[in-house]
Amino acid sequence: MSMRKSLYSVLALSTGLLLTTNAFAAVSGNIGGTSNYLWRGVTQTNDSVAIQGGIDYSHDSGFYAGTWASNVDFGDDTSYELDLYAGYGGNITEDLSYDIGYLYYAYPDAEGSIDFGELHGAITWKWFELSYSQVINAGDDVAAEPLDNKDMSYLAATASFPLTDKLSLSLHYGYSSGDVVESWFGEDNYADYNVTLSADTSMGTVSFMVSDTDLQGDDAKVVLGYSYGFDL
Repeated sequence: MSMRKSLYSVLALSTGLLLTTNAFAAVSGNIGGTSNYLWRGVTQTNDSVAIQGGIDYSHDSGFYAGTWASNVDFGDDTSYELDLYAGYGGNITEDLSYDIGYLYYAYPDAEGSIDFGELHGAITWKWFELSYSQVINAGDDVAAEPLDNKDMSYLAATASFPLTDKLSLSLHYGYSSGDVVESWFGEDNYADYNVTLSADTSMGTVSFMVSDTDLQGDDAKVVLGYSYGFDL
């Protein structure tokens, strides 16, 4: 996806609320925009701009939760997406960390029942992350009958490299498969890949991404993004 930050990572926040003498928690917000909201390489806004934002809570135990929203355009009356998520992450060693979580994709003004939820697990070693997501609950209209509404999985690998103190480069490859993919795209699997250059500034993070998939008839897309995070 384009501007959505990693929803499953434990947030590193500089300020927060002291809950007990040994427990630290923090709440933060984020807002931004993108020239094209991509989810697993596929536009969610009919190749148009999106305004996005969310609120996150994190605790030093490793627990986190939050919500995130964006406008969407599926060619019907559905106008926005609202995500709810929670999870737990931590370090195994100095260089190795893990993350497990649940993400619920809601479309409150959709005509049909198209909400769905995924379980997610990720392992990160230094600059490399490997993750897997599996749908575990879904509305009756997520996939066309007789296909299974819960049959969708996503395997992804992402490598991120700092180029300077403020500039970073990431390379991403993802593989989607299952009945839901076939219902949406007429193919039971597809791959997405992108290269993203990001720059941290005093006014937020600016990103430039080139993304593509191997879906029939799909073209490469250039996406410009901006996000700003703040403490609450």
